[in-house]
Amino acid sequence: MAAPAYALIATDLDGTLLRGDDTVSDRTRAALATALAGGARHIVVTGRPAPRVKPLLDDLGGAGLAVCAQGAQLYDAAADRLLWSLTLDRELAEQAIGKIEAEVGQVHAAVDQDGVDGLTLIEPGYLMPHPTLPAVRVTRRAELWAQPISKVLLRHPSLTDDELAAVARAAVGPLATVTMSGPGTVELQPRGVTKATGLGLAAERLCAGPADTLAFGDMPNDVPMFGWAARGVAMANAHPELKAVADDVTVSNEDDGVAVVLERLFGG
Repeated sequence: MAAPAYALIATDLDGTLLRGDDTVSDRTRAALATALAGGARHIVVTGRPAPRVKPLLDDLGGAGLAVCAQGAQLYDAAADRLLWSLTLDRELAEQAIGKIEAEVGQVHAAVDQDGVDGLTLIEPGYLMPHPTLPAVRVTRRAELWAQPISKVLLRHPSLTDDELAAVARAAVGPLATVTMSGPGTVELQPRGVTKATGLGLAAERLCAGPADTLAFGDMPNDVPMFGWAARGVAMANAHPELKAVADDVTVSNEDDGVAVVLERLFGG
């Protein structure tokens, strides 16, 4: 069998592989199956924490690795365990939020707890950008720090995501990495952790490297992954910041943009 065009296909979930209703289309499933039959491997690289990824991987029939929590978790779906995880220091997270609020006033926060059974906790005023994802509302911000966390999610009542992300980067400095992963989702994660660092760890375990990798995404949190992979494909619905660094732009997630590219490369 000839070597596949790319040995590793890395896909973001929300706004990329998934449609707006959190499903994967039949066409995309078929395109992934053809690529896998041709010798490629598929890995999910997402901002979602491991507990919010397992049901999707089960639905796709996936039993491999997934990069979760913006690269802070490397998850083995078959064993339902984390092979690697890095937590965000909770004291530093509190300091970072304080610095941001000193610049823009009150923000609303949520956290993803570490671990395969970790919860998403949301404080009063925080609205989940994905209402289908489970979350537990707490009464006080202090309760967010009860257990180790992989990241903090922030929203502001009036600033746009781009505005909040810019202020957060300037205010937080070296305390944490700031990224934007979707509408209404500005995040603080452990310093130096990105999708690229997580994908690099996963690829090493799969005996693959940047030259073997095709990546798909839609938001600024995918920029480091595009920089790592040989080729980065942005969706038509992608943020301008990602489109600016993409090697190619496909149609939207609602129009099976991932499938369009895979069909061209692998047939089907």
